[in-house]
Amino acid sequence: MTDAPILIERRDAVEIVSLNRPQALNTFDEALTFALRDYFAGLTERTDVRVVLLRAEGRTFCAGLDLAGWENDGSRGELQHWWRLQRAIGGVIELMRACPQPIIGLGHGAACGAGFSLLLASDVRFGTPDLRMNAAYIKVGLGGCDLGCSYFLPRLVGASVASEYMLTGRFMDADKALACGLLSRIVPAQDLLATGLELAAEMLANAPMGLRLTKDALNRNLDARSLSDAMAVEDRQQVMMLMSEDFSEGVAAFREKRPPEYRDR
Repeated sequence: MTDAPILIERRDAVEIVSLNRPQALNTFDEALTFALRDYFAGLTERTDVRVVLLRAEGRTFCAGLDLAGWENDGSRGELQHWWRLQRAIGGVIELMRACPQPIIGLGHGAACGAGFSLLLASDVRFGTPDLRMNAAYIKVGLGGCDLGCSYFLPRLVGASVASEYMLTGRFMDADKALACGLLSRIVPAQDLLATGLELAAEMLANAPMGLRLTKDALNRNLDARSLSDAMAVEDRQQVMMLMSEDFSEGVAAFREKRPPEYRDR
């Protein structure tokens, strides 16, 4: 274990990114924020990494913001100081959605505020039985809408459930999250990483470009104005893939009853 704010482990085409401030409940200080921002920004051109697992060291996923880790040294006004903090963490969320790799979030313990948003911004979420999540912002005198929460949560669980939790700041437990579709599965803590890796392996069995384009289309069509707009995105992507060598390989493998050997071409 090192004192780096995040740990990165490579397993073939999968990278496991671990929040590594267990002594501070993996709260967001400057070092953690900018490490995550730089990592997700760098994924855009890294076609060698095809799936990302996001997890945390210690007894909890992320307890939110570490105010002591964002001290104003006097070089900025108060407005500029808080704006820098807000946009830095918000930028992490935006970069998670923009990167072409599917992100599998593995939550345990508490995921509060910014930690909740990290899981919401993931493409798939698994959680342990003790996972508890909340939009903590409203509990400290702020609004309940922050860091993409008001964008993601209503789309994932519906407006009524989202409003209930964002207007109160109450905790959503793992059972409730599973029931309303926020979690794909609840798994024992000892099986959490293995479950994420199993799903990643299934994703890796598909054509690399197809995987990237699927995440892209899902993100775009969350905001599609109509069925026609959503299908226009799908049509263009499918025609693109029909022209790829990997499509020819996929068809050949299907006919020959063998696993495909994709080359991302």
